Amino acid sequence: IFFGLKNSHCFGKEVILSLFFEYIIMNKIVTNYKKILSEIDYYRNKFELPIDQPNLIAVSKTFAKDKIQILIDEGHLIFGENKVQEANLKWSQLRNENKQKKIELHLIGPLQSNKVNLAMETFDVIQTLDREKIAIKIKNYMEKKKNLIKKRFFVQVNVGAETQKNGIEISKTQTFVDWCKNDLSLNIEGLMCIPPYGEESQKYFKEIKNLCELLKLSEASMGMSNDYGDAIKNKATYIRIGTGIFGSRA
Repeated sequence: IFFGLKNSHCFGKEVILSLFFEYIIMNKIVTNYKKILSEIDYYRNKFELPIDQPNLIAVSKTFAKDKIQILIDEGHLIFGENKVQEANLKWSQLRNENKQKKIELHLIGPLQSNKVNLAMETFDVIQTLDREKIAIKIKNYMEKKKNLIKKRFFVQVNVGAETQKNGIEISKTQTFVDWCKNDLSLNIEGLMCIPPYGEESQKYFKEIKNLCELLKLSEASMGMSNDYGDAIKNKATYIRIGTGIFGSRA
């Protein structure tokens, strides 16, 4: 980029400006990422948490491959996507280009029944399991594959009892988790939640923490760019950050 700037007579002005702005964006993503890591370290020490807690999920939905590759080159390997088809297209290419790296991809958006097979082919962890219909389709898919694939699952809990949000009711969570584990033999590792917008998140994070302890689940996925400090305080094992790393979505 700087070679191009110094030799601007070799390139058009539009090309130079494009390269310059691309460099600024790339540098900003790395800066944001390192800042988040530093803040996670601060909270980890403050709350005396294990060195491997929490894991950072870089939420890469809607962002192009070149922006994601910046983080992969920095050594980050855990990512989250909301849409199954978008993720399948994007990550089949990214994984092919990074074959030596063990990328871990999480589905953090709603899962429709007609997308179950594609989701199972695409994601390592599905965090939004919340319906019997979806759980049965997953079980059927795994039986067809003769258990040759190992997947991890979180149950999404609708902590705010919001009609517009996905997730199982808190009162039904234990029954659903037990059924998934015992009747379907699904590997349910934890719970995931999205607190109501505009409300204090901490009380909801505490509910999830207590529920995980009650159900003897080891993982809790909670906390995003605006509230991950409170999530870490309540022993989140995964936090999901998108705009805090990649910037605003178009």
